Amino acid sequence: MNTEMLSPFLPHRGVLFPARFDEQVVPSASVEDLDTALIQRFGIEAKKEDDLTVAKRRNMVTASEDRDIQPTAAGILLGSANPQQWFPHAFVQAVAYRGKKIVESLDATHYLLDARDIEGPLDRQIEEACHFVARNQRVAATKTVGRMDIPQYDIVSVFEGLVNAVAHRDYSLHGSHIRLRMFCDRLEICSPGRLLDSLSIEALRYRQITRNNAVTNLLEDIEVPSGIPGLVTRQKTLMKSRGEGVQILLRRSEEYSGRRPEYRLLDESELLLTIFAAGPNESGYAPAPVE
Repeated sequence: MNTEMLSPFLPHRGVLFPARFDEQVVPSASVEDLDTALIQRFGIEAKKEDDLTVAKRRNMVTASEDRDIQPTAAGILLGSANPQQWFPHAFVQAVAYRGKKIVESLDATHYLLDARDIEGPLDRQIEEACHFVARNQRVAATKTVGRMDIPQYDIVSVFEGLVNAVAHRDYSLHGSHIRLRMFCDRLEICSPGRLLDSLSIEALRYRQITRNNAVTNLLEDIEVPSGIPGLVTRQKTLMKSRGEGVQILLRRSEEYSGRRPEYRLLDESELLLTIFAAGPNESGYAPAPVE
């Protein structure tokens, strides 16, 4: 392998600044910890690049202080089959409750409908979290001739919310994980990390500031998974470079449920997204799915 030194610093206007957290070396990891199949999905097939060349080009490896080539945080999070070995907090804790509140649910005989810690590479976490929601949401049906099943949530909106949480959370906050909570009337996605710079809750839909540049660049090249019930989108990859995910989420979910999703900042350290479930209308069933 060619182990020429890569700089752990980023140039900006002639000055070198420390790399972002997702571009920094994971000291206890080695290039052998990266999975060939996971690395090669970011390669250019026509060039038939080897694993190390692909990993260097995509900021999945860089040079440590002693000049050894080692994986970056982004490389481990998307190029290792088990990133939790180095980042035990990098997972989605998914829980489905029976009632509207955790305390209320605890009073029920079977208050917990489902629970799972979703691990693996970041794209697999997104996929499995979408399956969790699809599996645990309630499904209504029309009373007209020809039954039509109508779920509580527009799954495209849920997908966008999960992608944003996984892509933009602060992975340097050890001990903090993404929390997905499903209640009978809403779902919540809580993502660790304060808003960056001057970004406000009100500006989320209009501005894009990336905390994890290497991670988001990699997610832009991973295809939207197939087989998730209700996930029908023209989007080809997990993320768009144009940063339209929040706008899509807000518009589609509001059209579907009649209530606009809400973002809140908890203790200046976590971002909470609430997506409201579609409820019965005058005809006795939920609104029709957004096309």
